[in-house]
Amino acid sequence: MSTADVAEDTDALTIGRRIRQLRTARGMTLDDLASAVDRAPSQMSMIETGKREPKLTQLQAIARALGVTIDALLEGEPLDERSAAEIALERAMKGQTFQALGIEPFRIAKTVPTEALKALLALHGEIDRLKDERAATPEEARRANVELRHLMRSQDNYFEDLEEHASRILTAVGHPGGPLTQRTASEIAAYLGFTLHYAPDLPQTTRSVADLANGRLYLSTSIQAKGDARTSVLQALSSRILGHAEPHSYAEFLRQRVETNYLTGALMIPESHVVPSLKAAKERRAISIEDLRDAYSVSYETAAHRFTNLATRHLDIPVHFLKVHESGTITKAYENDDVNFPTDRLGAIEGQMCCRRWTSRVVFDEDDRFNPYYQYTDTGNGTYWCTARVEASSEGLHSVSVGVRFDDTKWFVGRDTPHRGVSKHSVEVCCRRAPADLEERWREQSWPNVKTPRTLLATLPTGSFPGVDTTDVYEFLEAHAPR
Repeated sequence: MSTADVAEDTDALTIGRRIRQLRTARGMTLDDLASAVDRAPSQMSMIETGKREPKLTQLQAIARALGVTIDALLEGEPLDERSAAEIALERAMKGQTFQALGIEPFRIAKTVPTEALKALLALHGEIDRLKDERAATPEEARRANVELRHLMRSQDNYFEDLEEHASRILTAVGHPGGPLTQRTASEIAAYLGFTLHYAPDLPQTTRSVADLANGRLYLSTSIQAKGDARTSVLQALSSRILGHAEPHSYAEFLRQRVETNYLTGALMIPESHVVPSLKAAKERRAISIEDLRDAYSVSYETAAHRFTNLATRHLDIPVHFLKVHESGTITKAYENDDVNFPTDRLGAIEGQMCCRRWTSRVVFDEDDRFNPYYQYTDTGNGTYWCTARVEASSEGLHSVSVGVRFDDTKWFVGRDTPHRGVSKHSVEVCCRRAPADLEERWREQSWPNVKTPRTLLATLPTGSFPGVDTTDVYEFLEAHAPR
């Protein structure tokens, strides 16, 4: 490694500690070293304490005086455990936590035991952890969501590295393309060193639990009856494929979840296999989310998500996606076609009320749940066409919709729909305000008891994996570990 490369990664504090340690190991006093390099002792003291960054010529002189190479001074790691602890504590004292507590930086005397330094660092780490947990408020969660959505939009919701991961795994297990079977999902698990086990007592707060020590992946027995076991297996394995570490913030947890879901979709609907068929459908002007769902035996939501991953990159079609609860609340959203989603002051879409005139809301009023619902909607940003379907979940009914600008409807099945809507959601009278006669009659005569979402006022569940009871998980693994 060159001097320039090392210097780039080494700070003044680490350099100073190495100089002090090498000096004392040679029995030299501060005055001795200062005299040897023709510098005042006060200047050498500032270098050793990291308060002054030495120039290259000074480092060369110090190295000669200590009988070492300059690379020895520029090593990124401290020479011993004590130095590492001192450096870490000095950095901590310059950080926000110490400042917020009103603790002034202090000189770390030689008489302070190393174990005491470690204890202070442990306390500092725990305070930071608790602070991060308290920061995971709904507002912070919305900020994290906004930042992640901006990233997704900047990439057209396409993650090339995740597509490559999926392709590599599918090639490794010899998947020929097309729908991914449960057997192939099991083969992927085996390839990654896991065996699959169904358990009736899986912790309520989890979808699956991986025993990394024994290579066992536990799934709930209820999945066999009411869910897609492939999805649960692949979601659990995706974190292993991507090498996810324990998240240290809600933003990191959220990013990992998005990556996991993306990779799961990429495994279920392989890019190399589906893109040619999507391009052929575009040529025929017959793109259909339903056809994509049926071709790969996935849920409508999975098909819709996967289409948004590939539509802009491979078909040159900007799109938007919405998942809306039957209450009208938006739970998931993505767009790169400039559709005007409702947002709060932070720019968050999730948690906002979807306009009653939009396809995502109108579809709930349709009696026909067998066929998809199509609608054109005039908005302040132009006319959009959407295809939507209602699906059931443990939290009630949700609509899932995919939409495009009017000019792109020519590529889709359902473009001849007679359904039309007009949304002026940015204007209060569009649908957020009741008709004048109803408002006049009931405004002063009603008092609803608000059903406030649990996470609206409270902080998000604490812990590395928000909402998961880790005690339940550990007890479960202990009970099921092979003996």
